[in-house]
Amino acid sequence: SPGTSTPVTSLFSSTPTVTSEQIEHLHRRFKQLSRDQLTIRKENFDSIPDLEFNPIRGKIVHAFFDKRNLRQESDGLADEINFEDFLTIMSYFRPIEMNMDEEQLDRFRKEKLKFLFHMYDSDHDGKITLQEYRNVVEELLSGNPHLEKESARSIADGAMMEAASICVGQMGPDQVYEGITFEDFLKMWQGIDIETKMHVRFLNMETIAHCY
Repeated sequence: SPGTSTPVTSLFSSTPTVTSEQIEHLHRRFKQLSRDQLTIRKENFDSIPDLEFNPIRGKIVHAFFDKRNLRQESDGLADEINFEDFLTIMSYFRPIEMNMDEEQLDRFRKEKLKFLFHMYDSDHDGKITLQEYRNVVEELLSGNPHLEKESARSIADGAMMEAASICVGQMGPDQVYEGITFEDFLKMWQGIDIETKMHVRFLNMETIAHCY
């Protein structure tokens, strides 16, 4: 088993039942990505076929190196991540455990949404402008081959208007709108099943095996 300076189970704080098999599986994925090096750099993601054509590829890779997602106090991006960092990132994508209580489920959901919020908040200022939010929605939709550009644009416009009604609609006449905060983001995603939909298919072992 790979050694880390932090107990592995603490990285999966909502899930006390991380097995050694799961850790070994993640370590094999890490070694494939890093090409048996001790760290992964951004360029290691360049040859993953599933990721190559993803419309928000840059944001996904960015998120892996975002120090906020690595649970470090500092802001900005890391140049490389080690296996412990990799486990930290993967902990955001772990599935629901049947024995989670309401408090654990709430924390679990908020952690996933915080990771997603950081993907939208690319300038690290803690807020997302309505236009930034609209752009990400349109980028996501642009990867759908069954959706025309005009339709994608209309859906993105609608998403921005909905965000505005949630965020700006609650403000007083003397308040200045500065952007979508994380609290606003939680309201926007209320009722949407992020718990089971947030996954990383491109880290599938077979996919990475075809990178060489």
